[in-house]
Amino acid sequence: MENRVIGRGALAGLIAGVLGFAFAYINVEPYIQKAIDYEGGRGEILDAIHEALGLPSEAEGPEIFDRTFQSIVGLATGITGVAIALSLLVAVAFLLLHGRVNVRPRVLVWSICAFGFLGIFLLPFAKYPSNPPAIGHDFTIETRGALYLGMVAISLILLTGAVFLARYLSRRMSWVRAVVITGIAFLVVFVIVCALLPALGDLPANVAKADEFGFARAATETAQPITNILSEPLTVDGITYAPGQIIYQGFDADLLWAFRWYSILNQVIIWLTIALVFGGLAEKLLLTPQAAAAPRVSEEISA
Repeated sequence: MENRVIGRGALAGLIAGVLGFAFAYINVEPYIQKAIDYEGGRGEILDAIHEALGLPSEAEGPEIFDRTFQSIVGLATGITGVAIALSLLVAVAFLLLHGRVNVRPRVLVWSICAFGFLGIFLLPFAKYPSNPPAIGHDFTIETRGALYLGMVAISLILLTGAVFLARYLSRRMSWVRAVVITGIAFLVVFVIVCALLPALGDLPANVAKADEFGFARAATETAQPITNILSEPLTVDGITYAPGQIIYQGFDADLLWAFRWYSILNQVIIWLTIALVFGGLAEKLLLTPQAAAAPRVSEEISA
């Protein structure tokens, strides 16, 4: 039985991954390309500024895969692999909870998927949202990764605590009051946690570079406009810029908003597909006459 449940979970993840890739390729990939174009232009300007100041430029690493490969094979592999992994986690959680809670299999799957969508994606996203290329500094990758994983762990712990709190309160009051009180308590604690965790712009590595070209101090790592931070005019590529004048524009806010919005929709598609497909398959598997009769047969044999 366990292998069949896991297999159905993998199938649901594969379907979710294919749908997620199709959506991302149509709606997200164009914004990724625009972000890469911006990153390339920003890098060229920074190199020109360093050359004008007689400073060494950072050498770019070799491009192992071209953009066509990345946008099709890389995107498909990444989204499908993640979707299958998430669906397998849902299947494992289903096996652990099935029989311990008195709900239909598909309702249990839907609940687990809602829990996972909130804890693994949406709540961490509220503090550290998804970013396209050109946003995020190479020297903070490890710190940002640790903060995001920490936010995922905290979100899952808070959600688990909220479930137990709601069940505890429901024994002493109505379910509606229990859920409302639990929701308020959860939001208060979550807001406090978000306030205590550092903003990416306040990371020590970013603060240390705030006086360099291209690293203006901000609350996030979103690329700010490159300005002439010198007290005298600066000539770059034959153009003279006065002190404080913008040399290269910051990252497009509309592009960033669109990328994050479609990222949310992509995750909704993946989690919703897993819930519907795996929920239906689990319901069909466990509520067939043979599956329903199996426990009675076992009881008769043991008697």
